[in-house]
Order: sequence, then C-alpha cells, then structure tokens
Amino acid sequence: MHIVIFGRPGCPFCVRAKDLAEKLEAKGQATYRYVDIHAEGITKADLEKTVGKPVETVPQIFVDKAHIGGFTELDRYINELALA
Repeated sequence: MHIVIFGRPGCPFCVRAKDLAEKLEAKGQATYRYVDIHAEGITKADLEKTVGKPVETVPQIFVDKAHIGGFTELDRYINELALA
C-alpha cells in the first residue's frame, strides 16, 4: 500500500496521519510520501482538482492513488484492514 499525505506545517491531524503512515512503513505494511503543501506551493484549489471536490481541510490523503479523505478516514481504513 502506498499512502500520500497532503498536509501543512502546524496541522495536528497532518502530524497524526504522518505518524500512522510511519508506523505502517516501519512494519513493512506501507510506503508513504508526505507533501507539505506550503513548501510545494500547492493551494487548496489545486488539491480540489486532484481530489475532485471542494477541499476545506488538510490532510488530504490518498491510498494507492484513491482519495480516502483525512486522518479520521485513514485511521478507519487502517483499522478495517487490521493493520494498526
């Protein structure tokens, strides 16, 4: 599984998502990439084009190129797969 997290500095849910992805990577269950939207110059409007709907918050998370939502959805997804 490959996880891509679009987040920003100072966002507590971005940190939690990144921590969860790092734990999965350490177990060999996933790889991940964290994209700092501020450092990369990505706007919420840019994310909306990728996500396909309005983006109000970060993180915006993709698993194997499919948009799943934010941290809560990632956490639920991982628990459903019993990887956590």
